[in-house]
Amino acid sequence: MGDRKVVDTYRDLVVWKKAMRLSVDVYRATSGLPSDERFGLTSQMRRASSSIAANIAEGHDRGSTNDFVRFLWIANGSRVELETHLMLAGELGFLSREVVKELLATTEEIGRMLVGLRRSLDQTK
Repeated sequence: MGDRKVVDTYRDLVVWKKAMRLSVDVYRATSGLPSDERFGLTSQMRRASSSIAANIAEGHDRGSTNDFVRFLWIANGSRVELETHLMLAGELGFLSREVVKELLATTEEIGRMLVGLRRSLDQTK
């Protein structure tokens, strides 16, 4: 009770794989931001994007379903933080509308997957 895992390793989770891909895409997209944003928006976006996958991984390996669910909520918080930064970067003209649209579509997909995984885990409690 409370220690059942969905998969053997977090690397098997599709949502973790998508979050990793998103982080790579964010790193690439932010490489062209103005140099004076290196410690501002660029850093914030990169940290938020990498935090999504990192929290999924950490939660999975914490050893309990309750911890895993809690870390999935944290991952979701990083996801919506990233969405906010993406919209800001778009509004400021740092990223094209198309890039913002593509990245937001991925964050929304990850959000749906996080909800589904949390619901699945809640059923195992």
